[in-house]
Amino acid sequence: MPNLKKYLPIALLIGFILFGLSAFFQSKPSPKNNRVYKAVQKYSPYYMDKRFGGLTILNREDPEFKEKPNNMTLFKEFERLEKGWGKTHLKIEGTTLIILDNNGSQLSSLLLHTKEEIDFARQFYGI
Repeated sequence: MPNLKKYLPIALLIGFILFGLSAFFQSKPSPKNNRVYKAVQKYSPYYMDKRFGGLTILNREDPEFKEKPNNMTLFKEFERLEKGWGKTHLKIEGTTLIILDNNGSQLSSLLLHTKEEIDFARQFYGI
């Protein structure tokens, strides 16, 4: 029994470290292609508002829309909203990514240079 008391603080420390690392890896956002993501993000209605109370997801088109997920699910929830928007407002024709508005008319287009950019647009936004 005295040996068990000797190793208990070490076991608890290792347990808390493993729990913290697990939470960190679960809450990480998925990797993105910077050039494509930044170009599309300009037209996406969703954005994060940083305030003293924490981060909130807001919508430029709907002032009533406000989501305040916890820190563990914030990036996953933001990605879910962006992907849902991207499925209806983005399409790929050849090597060009076309960004549409709510009426289906073209807002902008982006020439995709590499296969990685095309794969990112298809996989991340589901188009």
